[in-house]
Amino acid sequence: MIVVLMAAMTLLTCVQVVARYVFNDSFVWAMEATGLMFAWLIFVGMSYGVRVGAHIGVDALVKSLGARAARNAASIAAALCTVYALLVAFGSYQYVYKLYSIGILMQDIPIEIWIPRVVLPLGFLLLAFRFAQVLWRLLHGQDGQLLGDEAEDALRLREDASFDEVKK
Repeated sequence: MIVVLMAAMTLLTCVQVVARYVFNDSFVWAMEATGLMFAWLIFVGMSYGVRVGAHIGVDALVKSLGARAARNAASIAAALCTVYALLVAFGSYQYVYKLYSIGILMQDIPIEIWIPRVVLPLGFLLLAFRFAQVLWRLLHGQDGQLLGDEAEDALRLREDASFDEVKK
């Protein structure tokens, strides 16, 4: 879904630029549609980032702790992140429900504004689910990770590049 959204945004923006500067015409709805796709990309992407451990953060203190203390700190962080995501999901549900009740249309696309905004509660529910998965793995002694390790990734890429050079 992330790849499809990114490709669609790129294609629509490219077509819009060509239409505007080559044909001196444009699509009124293109900017709003691109913004909606970007919102969906963000809210799906943030949960995907948790799933693959790609979010960055300052983890110098946690790395200086022992294994048990680091796991406890990660468990507390995952629990707090889950609660936070659920709170924001509830608040965004209330927001979307108010938009639904009022029945406002989008500015350039003739659909009710609550329809694309439903990504807010869905995205935060998916995020809470991903944090809960990390918490579950941590509590059951499995490898659960909230943050990506940039140094480890860089070393792995360096080793892969060295291996490719040796194969040539």
